[in-house]
Amino acid sequence: MTQMMKAAVYHSLEDIRLEERPVPEIGAEEILLRTLACGLCGGETMAWYKKSEPKVLGHEPIGEVVKVGSEVTDFKVGDRLFVNHHVGRVDSHLSRRGHFTRDPFYSSMKLDPGGVCEYYRVTAQHLRMDAHKLPESVSTEAAVTIEPWSCVLSGLKVCNIQPGDTVAVVGAGFMGQGFVHLAPLFGAGKVVALDFSDWRLEKAKEFGATHTINPKTEDAVQALKAVNNGRLADTVIVIAPFPQAWADAEKLVEVGGTMHLGAPLAPGTDWVRDGSRAYFDQITITSRYSSDHTDTYSYIRLLESGRIMAEEAISHRFEIEDSAEAFEMLRLAEKSLKIVVYPHGIPEEMKNA
Repeated sequence: MTQMMKAAVYHSLEDIRLEERPVPEIGAEEILLRTLACGLCGGETMAWYKKSEPKVLGHEPIGEVVKVGSEVTDFKVGDRLFVNHHVGRVDSHLSRRGHFTRDPFYSSMKLDPGGVCEYYRVTAQHLRMDAHKLPESVSTEAAVTIEPWSCVLSGLKVCNIQPGDTVAVVGAGFMGQGFVHLAPLFGAGKVVALDFSDWRLEKAKEFGATHTINPKTEDAVQALKAVNNGRLADTVIVIAPFPQAWADAEKLVEVGGTMHLGAPLAPGTDWVRDGSRAYFDQITITSRYSSDHTDTYSYIRLLESGRIMAEEAISHRFEIEDSAEAFEMLRLAEKSLKIVVYPHGIPEEMKNA
């Protein structure tokens, strides 16, 4: 194994560079993984969300153990692992109340140096809280969806869905498709996908949408009522991170329903609501940042049981040398879902998938 490795480094939205970085050194309670594949997340295109620059791109890797510290006993060389990029702790006020991801400790824990690189280091706390040996039945590409769609699962836990409820999903990108696909596992009856892209709406049908609406060509409120017995949706999940999308999504929520915020607005962005409706319509507003160890554990079991069409969500594959092109495709957000980068080369069997 060499001392240097390739890494795709984010400098700005228009500047993704392939650089040489040292292979991380590990401590006695840590492990080193060889990156098998890493997904790209739409959150990485939100420049305001980047806490520091430059940084190694990607936080959705799947890896194979290549080195273990002297005190590591639960993992061995050759194990194929999912390790969540952030992990929490149990001994804090927020964690004890179930808010693991909002404890500042959570975001301080990171994979070293990131996901789109040839090797990454996993700390002892990662191994204690959220590291999983992958079942043989779960492919590496399916496993790439664990981190992002565990966030979907986490969000659905607070959506107050009752058996048979109508769920509307505003925004049918990769994360929106996840909400469409997993909502029936939480009891949803009708699942309505809304997006300006007919291509994405067709994909939503493949992932289980019972109805689709393109607000660019039809009145969304009237179209929703037409397919839902004259009612609005019991739960509306809005993925599009724009104030107008939030305002439009609120118009789709039935009295007594839930509106779930599936992605954040930029800091300092106002979201103005009708105060009368906010009181009388008894709409519950929910949000959920990221996923914790309970979410990833649940999602992996769903994957293993065959309940999730994870591989079908992979739309494009890139070599690490083409990371800038992959990121540009992610940024444009046109006809793509989950984009995966292979730091050691795309496997032959996947090149024509």
